[in-house]
Amino acid sequence: MHKLFLILFVLSFQTMFSQVYKKSEPLTHTYSIVARDSVTGDIGVAVQSHWFSVGSVVIYGKAGVGVVATQSLVNPAYGPKGLALMEDGMSPEQALIELVKNDEGEMYRQVAFLNTKGEMATHTGHLCIAEAGHRQGNNFSVQANMMLNNTVWDAMAKAFETTKGTLSERILAALKAAEGEKGDIRGKQSAAILIVKGKATGNSWEDTIMDLRVEDHEDPIGELERLMKIHKAYDFMNKGDLAMEAGDSKKAESLYLSAQKLFPDNLEMQYWYAINLLNNKEYKKAHPILKSIFEQNDNWRKLTPRLVKSKLLVISEEELNIVIKL
Repeated sequence: MHKLFLILFVLSFQTMFSQVYKKSEPLTHTYSIVARDSVTGDIGVAVQSHWFSVGSVVIYGKAGVGVVATQSLVNPAYGPKGLALMEDGMSPEQALIELVKNDEGEMYRQVAFLNTKGEMATHTGHLCIAEAGHRQGNNFSVQANMMLNNTVWDAMAKAFETTKGTLSERILAALKAAEGEKGDIRGKQSAAILIVKGKATGNSWEDTIMDLRVEDHEDPIGELERLMKIHKAYDFMNKGDLAMEAGDSKKAESLYLSAQKLFPDNLEMQYWYAINLLNNKEYKKAHPILKSIFEQNDNWRKLTPRLVKSKLLVISEEELNIVIKL
């Protein structure tokens, strides 16, 4: 009789669970943050989990609208639907209530919405696997489930509130704080960060400030931090390219140097800095840099005359010959 009761109980639980859980809803137990920079108005969302490619299912954002983190037994629909409702004028709280009330699996969901005003709403379903909880603060919400310790979300909140720097740096500090409290009970695997402008320009390539993912790594937060540093360096490079295109070689030189300082061993960053030194007729500074680059990779020597033809390098034929023979 006891065995029969147990079998019936298990079957009934499986039936209930199958109604709630669909194959489109990954078991993405995790910790995340949605946040706004009160100075720039930029908004961001970031996540880490012991799950492959967590960023592809958990984080969503749209410039001029808001950001969303949807996790635990993930219902990805909260991302695009939540953004659409906020774009239509609903507050994060109104949008979240609307979606939760029509979700049969809401007890397994953990979701956070934040808009460009810094308003937010967070839902942690009562059947989310412990340790699970969230904490809201000024312009941010942090949330976590299936953590080893119930101190994760408070540590994240404190780190975001006390860290000085850009939005991405403060978000990274929150993720690090979660790991400092041992994070996900299963360990770690992937991480992602998305930052968009608070005021949309209408150009998606301008509205996305940062969109980085670590799909599978033994230290996803450490790798994400490395990618963020590279992102910053190449942001200087991209701005240097624009200055170079506009003929402002002095500005380009400064921007390329800023990039190079972040990655002093990167040959390409050294190269474009040296090219702008040539454009600024600072030949004595440029020559030793280029000589070192050419010795390490002769393809940069072959590239140099092509820049003259493209009018990105403006030097005399005599100087070009000197450079090529370095």
